[in-house]
Amino acid sequence: MTTSISRRKFLKLGLYGSLGCLAASYPFLIERKLLQVNEYNIPVRNLPAEFNGFRIAQLTDIHYGSFMTQKFLSEVINRANSLKADAIVCTGDYVTEGDNSNVIKTVWSHLNRLQAPAGVFSVLGNHDHWVQQSESLELLIKSGQSIRHKSVAILHRGKRLWIGGAGDFWTDSPEIDRTFRSTPEDECRILLAHNPDTADSRFSTRVDLVISGHTHGGQVKIPFVSPIVLPVQNKHFTSGLVQARKAAVFISKGIGSVMLPIRFNCYPEIAVLNLRQV
Repeated sequence: MTTSISRRKFLKLGLYGSLGCLAASYPFLIERKLLQVNEYNIPVRNLPAEFNGFRIAQLTDIHYGSFMTQKFLSEVINRANSLKADAIVCTGDYVTEGDNSNVIKTVWSHLNRLQAPAGVFSVLGNHDHWVQQSESLELLIKSGQSIRHKSVAILHRGKRLWIGGAGDFWTDSPEIDRTFRSTPEDECRILLAHNPDTADSRFSTRVDLVISGHTHGGQVKIPFVSPIVLPVQNKHFTSGLVQARKAAVFISKGIGSVMLPIRFNCYPEIAVLNLRQV
């Protein structure tokens, strides 16, 4: 009888231990690899009627390197291309501080495969500057995707909107006024800015929407508790659509991770923004 009880207890302990190990390993081994495609309806001031329903796919905070395989990176790029979005935007942190030149070259060899009818537009993040700024800038320019410190018109059904790119808030100069200095005052302007704090920086030009990343959505989100790490000044900038003082800001949860290869209650995402007239 005693032996039977001991065996039962042993099996229970084994079961509880296995469940505990599974729960502990889930954020490391499972959730951070469960890439989602999330669609968002985004109201945009001054959006021409012809752009109503225009779809923008956003990649951000890939952080390719030690915590991400090249196979997963390739799957991300293939998934983005398969969405058939009208445009694709990339908002920085393609690598992680401490990575090397080979990592930068590898991630850009994949980013160069992105394709969309209206174009692919990219800026850099703080980690891209921290790894090797000169090489990151060089590969950004060579890609033909760069809109850092400039804006370009997207033509759609005979109308246009302008998409511009800010320099990183921490490691570069945003220069938003310079970015949109040649755009007509009455036309729609969308800004790519890695860090959403850029929306609260000093600029006088009108911006109708800012598309950002940087926060990873908190990366670890314990229910009913604020994110443990949120590297922004404005703590309202977590994820999703936020109204800042000067512009509406959309913040994607991004794809990769930093510090630890972990995501909890915060799945990696490719965000698809469906633009809507206000």
